[in-house]
Amino acid sequence: MTRRMGGVPIRFHRLQIPCGGRFPTGTSTNKHRLQLKCHFFTQEQRAKNSTANMSKVLDIERCDLNIKKNNSSHHTELYGEERLIVRRGQPFIVVLHMKPGKEIKLDQTSLTLIAEVGPLPRKESDTKVSFSLHDSIVETEWSASAICDPSGNTVSMTINSSPDSPIGVYSLTLDQDGQKTSLAQFTLLFNAWCTGDAVYMSSEAKRQEYVLAQHGQLYRGTFKRIRPLPWNFGQFEPGTLDICLKILDENPKFISDADKDCTARKSPVYVSRVLSAMINSNDDQGVLVGAWGDIPDDGVHPGTWIGSGDILHQWAESGPVHYGQCWVFAAVACTVSRALGIPCRVVTNFGSAHDTDASLRIEKLYTVNNERISTDDSIWNFHVWVDSWMTRPDLGVEYDGWQTSDPTPQETSEGVFCCGPASLKAIKEGDLTKKYDAPFIFAEVNADVVYMVRLSNGDIYTLRESTDVVGRSISTKAVGSDERHDITHQYKYPEGSEEERRVYHKAQHHNKLEKRGAEPGLQLKIKLSDNMIVGLDFEVHAVLTNNYMRESSCYAMFFAKAVGYNGKLGETCAFVSEKVKLSPGEVRRLPLKLEYGHYGPIITSDKLVQVSAITFDNDNFDYHRAEKTIVLDEPDIEIKLEGDVTVNNQVAAELSMKNTLPEPLQNCSFTIEGIGLTQGKPITVKIGTVGPKQDAKANICFTPNNAGPTVLVVNFDSDKLRHVKGFINVVVKP
Repeated sequence: MTRRMGGVPIRFHRLQIPCGGRFPTGTSTNKHRLQLKCHFFTQEQRAKNSTANMSKVLDIERCDLNIKKNNSSHHTELYGEERLIVRRGQPFIVVLHMKPGKEIKLDQTSLTLIAEVGPLPRKESDTKVSFSLHDSIVETEWSASAICDPSGNTVSMTINSSPDSPIGVYSLTLDQDGQKTSLAQFTLLFNAWCTGDAVYMSSEAKRQEYVLAQHGQLYRGTFKRIRPLPWNFGQFEPGTLDICLKILDENPKFISDADKDCTARKSPVYVSRVLSAMINSNDDQGVLVGAWGDIPDDGVHPGTWIGSGDILHQWAESGPVHYGQCWVFAAVACTVSRALGIPCRVVTNFGSAHDTDASLRIEKLYTVNNERISTDDSIWNFHVWVDSWMTRPDLGVEYDGWQTSDPTPQETSEGVFCCGPASLKAIKEGDLTKKYDAPFIFAEVNADVVYMVRLSNGDIYTLRESTDVVGRSISTKAVGSDERHDITHQYKYPEGSEEERRVYHKAQHHNKLEKRGAEPGLQLKIKLSDNMIVGLDFEVHAVLTNNYMRESSCYAMFFAKAVGYNGKLGETCAFVSEKVKLSPGEVRRLPLKLEYGHYGPIITSDKLVQVSAITFDNDNFDYHRAEKTIVLDEPDIEIKLEGDVTVNNQVAAELSMKNTLPEPLQNCSFTIEGIGLTQGKPITVKIGTVGPKQDAKANICFTPNNAGPTVLVVNFDSDKLRHVKGFINVVVKP
């Protein structure tokens, strides 16, 4: 039988049975095996029994891996009972059963345990170690102990791996005086429950959330209109762990130097950086292909995905998956990290700067007619990445904790489209010399924005500088609930504080502007309405306040454009202009009506509209500008489940949603998916056309296969109202 180990085919003998069975003796093993030598007698015993028959070969009938008990104690029971999956630095027990009438005497038998990982394990690479049997295991290193029952028919072996071991699939073999018997395979993962592991996390509630939780919330929109997006991570779903290990084996570093790569897999810093590169497909055959703007028809729209499982399985079967955007890249990275045992959370940064020249400044240049002059820098309405928990021995203990990695392909790092991991403490303190990619991530959350206008004579005039546009309401799901947790304080000090100024000085950033209240002159703000639902007409207002002690005149323009979540502007959907004269202290509201007939045909599936106002007084050289992004609300999906939800009994989900548009929706469909509810696959029902202001309705049946709490995620799609999400918490009874 041929299996793959680290991407290289290795042939194993038919006697290799993971859960028990009969084993012939004298079986030779592959020469590339990680040898873990456990001598079942002490030096004193060896001297005392020097005349004993040491060549006697044990007659082993089977090896019991205690999969159910071991997996439960290692928090891997959700992977099932088909194989042994353990976490490093924590003991597990296997039991050898002798053939009937045979017995084992530990003081008369020389035994060696052999385990192998990767295609070329070597002692020099820390993938090959040997150690003697002790009375008890040693928690900080590979070690083993054994107890023989009084009859001598069984021996219980407790094996402990080093908390610094490379993760991966190991093969376990028993060497009896040179005669080898293949016992089984086991998978070794990072261990957030082990104090000696680099990913150790002291809080059980956080371990449950960041390692074991299979569903969560992502966040999109703007900092004033934050919208949750339910997501199924599904790291324990069948086949997912194998796919995650395959991702490591497909990375270019493994292909170019498998020995070095497998050795480095002991470090979560290394693994996280590999995942940052492999979740996108820009430099390799990674998981996802990115697409922004007009999404091609040859793949899945990023807004359609509601979980990582389909994406990972499609990649494993046919290569890079079309298409993803930042929240999809981040969610898949979170799934893979949690599957491998690295605590991970998905983070959304609202007002996220893309600083291409590492200046820590975003310069926005406009003409006098408010036309944007293109630059490489940009500010995205939101951007999503992941934080992973680990120590940073390469930086120092003060940089331990959350580390930011960004799998969305934006800029190259060391010649590859990847980003991070960068310590949050380094980001907050402005220690931008600390690897990896700290300057880029610092700018994403803390860059200053400079607004400038190019006059008709070519001169450039600075309108204003803003310190609070970038890095707002940085959000992640709260531990143990579906609420949003604001973690902005973990990334930076409060705007305008002394600590913030100290950090910017360390980062060689220009000095912050002094905190100011209302200044003399003309003040310009944009006021949004409360009822901005897609399909409805509504008004927004530009509010002008004259704080001069004299009358003030200006020319005002107020307009709206469609915009993508990455900040790319589309067509104009509303425009007004007016010559305004204000008496001292006067406040004037300039209305702008947004009609669905104008904005509906041009907005993207992100349902975003950017409104901008500009005033200028050429006589007094007085310019002002304001800008806001509108997130149009979607109709809610109502979800009702009929009766009790129990294992292996069909349940009907009643789904309904009001079409808020003044026109019919074509090609309407509802899709549901839930871990332990829909057999690992989405279920879609097409319902055809839904008239204007009518309700879209569907009944979808599913049969739960696992008991316990879970989440049913619902997606509604149509030609004009796309990717509307909803969810309901479900408790499945046995």
